Amino acid sequence: MFLGIEWYWWVVIIVVIVSIPFKVKFMNWWSKRQQEEKRNQHGKWGDDE
Repeated sequence: MFLGIEWYWWVVIIVVIVSIPFKVKFMNWWSKRQQEEKRNQHGKWGDDE
């Protein structure tokens, strides 16, 4: 035990900290993708593709 926490909690904490930048990048990419889809829908006839 390190600082009173079991080893597997340290693994969980490290995984969460490491995944945060990837989540931020994914959210930025997703918002750009959604904006592109909205932009591309202008001028189409309804829902048919």
